Amino acid sequence: MADSSSSLPPLCEKISYKRYVLRAVDLTILGLLLSLLLYRILHMSQNDNVWIVAFLCESFFSFIWLLITCIKWSPAEYKAYPDRLDERAHDLPSVDMFVPTADPVREPPILVVNTVLSLLAVNYPANKIACYVSDDGCSPLTYFSLKEASKFAKIWVPFCKKYNVKVRAPFRYFLNPPDALEDSEFSKDWEMTKREYEKLRRKVEDATVDSHWVVADDDFEAFSNTKPTDHSTIVKVLWENKGGVGDEKEIPHVVRVSGLMTNAPYMLNVDCDMYVNDADVVREAYLGGGIAGIQGPIYAGSGCFHTRRVIYGLSLDDLEDDGSLSSVGTRKFVGDEESLEREFENSKEMAESVVDALQRKANIQNSLTKSLETAKEVGQCQYEHQTSWGKTIGWLYGSTAEDVNTSFGIHSRGWTSSYITPDPPAFLGCIPPTGPDAMLQQRRWGTGMLEIIFNKQSPLIGIFHHKIRFRQRLAYLYLESFALRSIPELFYCLLPAYCLLHDSTLFPKGPLLVIVVTLVGMHCLYTLWEFTSLGFSVTSWYGSQSFWRIKATCCWLFSILDVALKLLGISKTVFIVTKKTMPSTMSRSESGSSQGEEDTGGPDSDSGKFEFDSSPYFMPGTFIILVNLAALASFLVSLKWLSPSHIEGGSGLAEACVCVLVVMLFLPFLMGLFEKGKYGIPLSTLSKAAFLAVLFVVFSVRK
Repeated sequence: MADSSSSLPPLCEKISYKRYVLRAVDLTILGLLLSLLLYRILHMSQNDNVWIVAFLCESFFSFIWLLITCIKWSPAEYKAYPDRLDERAHDLPSVDMFVPTADPVREPPILVVNTVLSLLAVNYPANKIACYVSDDGCSPLTYFSLKEASKFAKIWVPFCKKYNVKVRAPFRYFLNPPDALEDSEFSKDWEMTKREYEKLRRKVEDATVDSHWVVADDDFEAFSNTKPTDHSTIVKVLWENKGGVGDEKEIPHVVRVSGLMTNAPYMLNVDCDMYVNDADVVREAYLGGGIAGIQGPIYAGSGCFHTRRVIYGLSLDDLEDDGSLSSVGTRKFVGDEESLEREFENSKEMAESVVDALQRKANIQNSLTKSLETAKEVGQCQYEHQTSWGKTIGWLYGSTAEDVNTSFGIHSRGWTSSYITPDPPAFLGCIPPTGPDAMLQQRRWGTGMLEIIFNKQSPLIGIFHHKIRFRQRLAYLYLESFALRSIPELFYCLLPAYCLLHDSTLFPKGPLLVIVVTLVGMHCLYTLWEFTSLGFSVTSWYGSQSFWRIKATCCWLFSILDVALKLLGISKTVFIVTKKTMPSTMSRSESGSSQGEEDTGGPDSDSGKFEFDSSPYFMPGTFIILVNLAALASFLVSLKWLSPSHIEGGSGLAEACVCVLVVMLFLPFLMGLFEKGKYGIPLSTLSKAAFLAVLFVVFSVRK
């Protein structure tokens, strides 16, 4: 968000790092991969078709590692100077904050409420903040919850600023009681604020069960006879900040469904299951300190600040050195009314707001309610018909991963980005509560990113007319090819088992086996070092490696199927909202638990277990674990490591060790074979996978 055109000293400076040691490690691993490929080429004729499959898989892995090496070659970060912010504090820009939601069942309104309340309470002048909640599900329950939340905000926001509360999501803040004395002013305010939040929470929960309030209140008339997928635009101003002086007791604007309201030069979008974990996040974004490299990190959906001019399609070529519109940019966006209508539609108010934003003029909106009708007009779906919205302006369509799609569009116009890494983290949020929900989310991400490879934003096209740097293009290719990894990952999880059953060799024998052992060892140590250097435990590293294999071989396979069906015109990809949950706000004193139990959700013996259901996502993983167990059983029973065939070049200990490694990586599936209920693999999935495993074993065994 930093304004580089200012004559004052810069708020941050970019510092590049050479990282020679890590470069050497990356190149060594790449060299070992290429050596293995060369060895396979030289000995291809002496081995069976297994080596051809292994060569193709390892070629893909080598290509991915080459991309990783190029991407990580020259990291950088921005050093911020917070003391310089005071010199321009009077000129802090306005920020519009957007929170999207779509399903009151999968995204509980109390979750949305906490996200909104945390945003309203950030350490930033209230008269320069507006919070917009976009509800695609057109839920009266969500609207009711936001109305009640806007009332509670009049208590919550002043409380946070008065006592400099660190975590400003009520559900998280009230997990622990205050350390101050009971008769202190803070403790009394804390108890009162907590009581009011509990009232809000109960109202929202009661409304979820009983919807009589929808009929009783005329304000909900707009929601009558509406459907989540078929409804007119509804714009509601829940709270308007008419004070406008930035007093600590002021509450920022709160609007349901965004429109032509505040037109701030900067925008923040936050998923409805996120909350502000650092109250100074907006100020830190203005400083711009963070991790960079090449053109900067890829936009990943939530917790991101955008310059409105960039979202409106502005390119670096449209600007002068001081940040003002160039003559080309002026003719393109401002001077031609027909061009404005063609790009942004023919709303006079919309055109004026676009011109003001592009020219960096201050917003002079005096009343939000006066722009309600225009906002409704702009918010209609048909408004985007035959315009550039979704194509080159705004968030770009054509993929269920609209964030990455939009990110490529921004970088292709020459813009750079920075990944802000404050301590504590700026935003925290929820993860899918179960294995099936996690698989669904990963499938959607994999599908969306793979879609981009085949659309107009593909990193494989536009090499000459886009202003995106070559290595930045490789970064997008690396990200968008995630789903394609599922096929080589799946084959490589099965090849060692096939070799044990077929009594053929997969890896080099003798001294050359060192190549494979060194590769596996270096990769494990390298990734382990990366995890521990970030403060994660060895257990977290192992869990990450395991889940990577699971999502690659299970849900990303279906991503390939989704995109294939779309390209063939058989079906379309659909954005499916994943279920979200939030922890209880019950304090230790109420629950009677210790602090350790409260922080971890209590001494739950089922904590960390993987959940299953009968969805097809779990079929590949179950099949993999059964095949590898069968191969290991065959190996142990026949004692192949003592047999002449092993000495002569058959399968042996190396292949068996890799089978053990596969079993360790798919440990949740191994445990699921013996668990019951939601932690056990359903009988229907197990029987289908067992049938496929039997066919695989019969096919593999040498006649």
